[in-house]
Amino acid sequence: MSGQTIESPLNNLYLKKGRERRLIQGHLWIYSNEIDSARTSLKNFTAGEQVVVHSAQGKPLGIAYINPQTLICARLVSRKTDIQLDRSLLVHRIKIALSLRERLFNKPYYRLIFGESDLLPGIVVDRFNDILVLQITTAGMENLRQAVIEALDKVLKPAVILLRNDVKIRELEGLSLYQEVVQGNLSGATEVLENQTRFQIDLQKGQKTGWFYDHRMNRARVQTYAKDKRVLDLFSYAGAWGLAAASAGASEVYCVDASEQALDWLDQSAELNGFKNITSIQGNVFDVLKHLRSEKEKFDIVIVDPPAFIKRKKDFKEGMNAYRRVNQMAMQLCNRDSILVSASCSHHMPAETLLQQIQGAARHLDRFNQLLERGYQGPDHPVHPAISETAYIKSFITRVLPV
Repeated sequence: MSGQTIESPLNNLYLKKGRERRLIQGHLWIYSNEIDSARTSLKNFTAGEQVVVHSAQGKPLGIAYINPQTLICARLVSRKTDIQLDRSLLVHRIKIALSLRERLFNKPYYRLIFGESDLLPGIVVDRFNDILVLQITTAGMENLRQAVIEALDKVLKPAVILLRNDVKIRELEGLSLYQEVVQGNLSGATEVLENQTRFQIDLQKGQKTGWFYDHRMNRARVQTYAKDKRVLDLFSYAGAWGLAAASAGASEVYCVDASEQALDWLDQSAELNGFKNITSIQGNVFDVLKHLRSEKEKFDIVIVDPPAFIKRKKDFKEGMNAYRRVNQMAMQLCNRDSILVSASCSHHMPAETLLQQIQGAARHLDRFNQLLERGYQGPDHPVHPAISETAYIKSFITRVLPV
């Protein structure tokens, strides 16, 4: 048997009666309270190991990786009990994900892997031409770190692979936070292309993977309203909305963010594109809104795309009030006939509830609000129909008028 590797049989994980229903319907997650702990005690498993999942009746449901210390204690990675998640299966699924993105975009700038939605729970990969930014968020995928890197290299042959494993969600899995360039060399700014607008961003210093492709399609829609308009981009980060509007012919663009670093990138991107009509304002958005109102500033388009105000269910009421408040303050800077773009990346904020907050803000100001368009995350962030958490982006383009 020289030269061959014999894999050890996987341990078994048994569910309580009836707890297999979500998995059968397509879900990938198993919660710790769904495990038959008398039959298969979680303390007998190690974080990241792969296991064969069985129903209470003993029917095999597939292979999952497990973390006995977390609420979501297992994630299904294969519906077949004889096919483990390894380098070969990773290559196969990366190729499938790549085929979708190449069908959608003619330039290699997109989210390549979107976790569960690409049947690769625990990883996301953003592509910036020949640079890949990989983020691993689970112990199961951390165990496969080298296999993931090798699979990405085999499929795409990137010049650079950057690991951005510095997000706090990893701590829930008992994982350390770190950042590492595991292939090639990377330093300084990287050029990002989105909707034909060029951006400069430092992928090692930017938020999460450095860039947010998820609103790509919504930013393209806003461009259709932007020509010759005065635009205010709130929570602008590196200016994705505002510079997109400038690219579409906006007369003036004001971008507001608390981060000096983000606004530096924005200014670099404005220079890269030759835009002379960009004004960046550093500060707390709510304070800046008050100041702009005191100065009697008015805008034709106001874009409200804040960070997640509702990160946990218990934050819902406070977060909902924050959405209401910021949209109301934004409308106070709208001209008599203006466009308000309001977005949320909070999974816990239902789209209809956000729309209610926008409408409530309009009525409080005695304004009439017309809904023109709804927006969702782009198709390089596909939604897994059985996992509602994968659908997190929502946006509304509305028209704000006098009553």
